[in-house]
Amino acid sequence: MSASLAAVSYIAATILFILSLGGLSNPESSRRGNLYGMIGMAIAVLATVFGPRVGPSGLAWIAVALVIGASIGLYLARTVKMTQMPELVAFMHSLVGLVAMIVGYASFIDPSASAGMSPAEASIHHIEIYVGVLIGAVTLSGSVIAFGKLSARITGKPVLLPGRHGLNLAGLLAVIWFGYAFVQAHSIEQGMMPIAVMSVIALAFGVHMVMAIGGADMPVVVSMLNSYSGWAAAATGFMLSNDLLIVTGALVGSSGAILSYIMCRAMNRNFLSVIAGGFGGEAKAPAKTPGGAQPAGEVVAISAQETAELLREAKSVVIVPGYGMAVAQAQHTVFEITKRLRDMGKTVRFGIHPVAGRMPGHMNVLLAEAKVPYDIVLEMDEINGDFPDTDVAMVIGANDIVNPSAQEDPSSPIAGMPVLEVWKAHTSVVMKRSMASGYAGVDNPLFYKENNRMLFGDAKKMLDEVLGALKG
Repeated sequence: MSASLAAVSYIAATILFILSLGGLSNPESSRRGNLYGMIGMAIAVLATVFGPRVGPSGLAWIAVALVIGASIGLYLARTVKMTQMPELVAFMHSLVGLVAMIVGYASFIDPSASAGMSPAEASIHHIEIYVGVLIGAVTLSGSVIAFGKLSARITGKPVLLPGRHGLNLAGLLAVIWFGYAFVQAHSIEQGMMPIAVMSVIALAFGVHMVMAIGGADMPVVVSMLNSYSGWAAAATGFMLSNDLLIVTGALVGSSGAILSYIMCRAMNRNFLSVIAGGFGGEAKAPAKTPGGAQPAGEVVAISAQETAELLREAKSVVIVPGYGMAVAQAQHTVFEITKRLRDMGKTVRFGIHPVAGRMPGHMNVLLAEAKVPYDIVLEMDEINGDFPDTDVAMVIGANDIVNPSAQEDPSSPIAGMPVLEVWKAHTSVVMKRSMASGYAGVDNPLFYKENNRMLFGDAKKMLDEVLGALKG
């Protein structure tokens, strides 16, 4: 393939990637967006493999790598459960960071990479390598810790070291100092020590940064690491002088940054406060109100049969799914209940909070998998005003995103966070295994409100019983 044909292929792939992002912004066009992305990636890979920069001797190695990578991808696609998608995404981000580090070191060690460059060009090339390895190392270690937190291998509670901001500042100054030494190095031997020390500092910073972030902020962490992986890919593109990799990395990096902003706004947080150490973690004692009293009222339990009666008598129902639905794999039963209620002439809709679950769009993916119609799945801002006219609001495994403390208790850790106002419905039914607090570790006064009912038990089992009662 000639250089001009490869360049045209890269342009076509870039256009398809942009169309892919546009398609993924809406559930109804997401399938088409995925198709655009797959076609664009296929074109990019073929144009690179058969382009002028890869010789015949390298094709065999690339073929072996493609077979191994495709086999691993197919295996993961067939075995990873939907509830494990957040940690899988974090794991994939770590691989991007690892690749950026490997390419950076290889570009520095390979003398042909900088052959024929002027001193100024060589300095710029070394800066690209240094920055690429830096971003890659932070992405690698941060994503590994995020994987551990999301898979419950590491505590979700924020780990805050004494003087952590001073440590971060000292690390930044050290990275700048060693960066200067790296650029000024006159040989590979002289430059290896500064870049190796920087790599250790960057890896430690990635661990420190994500360990300090609380469990309730993990959706922001996932989108943040997505952004980091994009910038790491862009840096790799600069190191390899690959325009397509630069553009693709910039697209991923910028879209991830925008998504992080949206997630922060949905939690009434700012990005710096998340990085500095977010709220959330393991279950805590019930939060007290400013007067020192516990949440008022009694918890009223309800059975699956009684829940079915409420749904049968209701005209308008709003279902709010949460991580508990994902864990129980109850989305298919939810769809069957929805279909049954709609056949009975009920108005059924879904209310989705931007940070429901463990990653952005987690609930949307689960509902789409269960074939829930897109037009009845509404975002928080679209559905909140309708709760006063809703007969039954059914909360399935959600907690923090329906917590009235965000609006009623200024001292609450989640004060000011936008939430789904399910307590304004005529009756709310919350499905949970127990009275444990949510991922943010904050008690929920919703459970004690007069118009609320608690349906305790495994979500899948309870929903199966509700469906059976509706059919009966």
